[in-house]
Order: sequence, then C-alpha cells, then structure tokens
Amino acid sequence: MITEEKTHSIVKTARTAGVLYLVVIIFGMFAELYVNLRLIVPGDAALTASNIIADEALFRAGFISGLFHHTSFLLLVLVFYRLLRPVNKNLALLMLVLGLGAVPIMMLNMLNQFAALILLSGVDYLAVFTSGQLQALALLFLDFHGYGYFVAGIYSALFLFPLGYLLFKSGYVPKTLGILVIAGCFGYLLELVVVFLFPSYEIISYLGLAVAVIAEFSLTFWLLVKDIKVQPVEA
Repeated sequence: MITEEKTHSIVKTARTAGVLYLVVIIFGMFAELYVNLRLIVPGDAALTASNIIADEALFRAGFISGLFHHTSFLLLVLVFYRLLRPVNKNLALLMLVLGLGAVPIMMLNMLNQFAALILLSGVDYLAVFTSGQLQALALLFLDFHGYGYFVAGIYSALFLFPLGYLLFKSGYVPKTLGILVIAGCFGYLLELVVVFLFPSYEIISYLGLAVAVIAEFSLTFWLLVKDIKVQPVEA
C-alpha cells in the first residue's frame, strides 16, 4: 500500500527534476546560443576576436554559465536515478552511467573555450605569434569547443533512451511522453551522425535537433506543471 509520505516524496523528486532540467536548459541556452551567437562569427577569426575583446565580460559569463550547465546536468541525472530506480534498477543504473559519462567530457571541453580568451589576452609569452595567428588559434579552439559538445553528446543522447523507457514504464507521465524522450535520443544521434559524417547535409541535423529539443522541453514542462501519477509504479 502506498503511503502518503512516499507519494509526497516521489512528487517532490519529480518536481526537483523539473526544476533542475529548467536550470540546465537556461544555462545551456545562454552559454551556447546567446553568447555564441553574439560573439562568434563562423569562419571569421578577426571579427570573432574583436567581438570577444569588446565584450569580454559576456564571454566570461558564458563560460561560467557553461560550468553551471554541466554541474546542473550532473545533479539532474542523480535525481532521475533516485526517481526511476524503483521502476527498473538495472536500467536506472545504465541511465546513471550514460548521463554521468557526459559530464567530465563537457567539463574538460570548457578549457577549449577559455583557451580562446587566453590567446586574445595579450600576455607577454604569446608575443611570438602575430595578431592574425592568435586570432586564428582562438577560433580554432572555439571550434574544438563546439565539436567537444558533440562528442559528449553521444553520452547525453544515449542517456535519453533508458530515461524515456523508464518514464514509459513508470506510469508517472503519459506513455507518449516517454516515447517522445526516446525519439529525442535518436534525434540527437542523427545530429551527431550528420555533423561528423555528412557535414554538407547540415539541414538534416536540424531536424534531429528539433525532435530532441521538443522532447526535453515537453518533459521539463510536465515535471514542473502537471501531476505525477504514483499508483501504477506500486501496482
């Protein structure tokens, strides 16, 4: 029999997951969309360098936001593990491993972003390079940073598969939402395949990204706003 205390605990954990997912989305969108779109001009090292130097505070804020994004994602994975472990312990453990596997890669990848700022900082030991060379190297490291996200994305994409399946089986949310989250996994994987194998077909990657984004936004909204059904898990 389900106690009221346990029901409250499950609902609270689900709400916590929703809040953390929203935090992950906000920090990620600020760091990877707003800041990058404002400062980075693909293929133009000189203009990118000029933008970063002119708005160094924004660049640094984007860097810190990225760190908070990854830390929040780590906490999110742990909360999902706590929420869904009663559904299937082995799959929940797989979900945990895949989710946590992305975090160290993303954290180390942040050094590529900060390297660009160091190269443009004008420190004395970089005087052996010309201005053009430093600008080109800065853009190169920013490109490394972008591709590093895709490498880590292999784990964060696969993380969505057991997450979606566990949500599907749990009864906490509608089964269609669990299926959508699984589709989000394949959406991210499609994006990765296109980026690394078929870069000239970039438009296809946007389709996969759109599916994944819809899935994650839908799950976040549901965890934050809708009621969580507890009874089917205990049955």
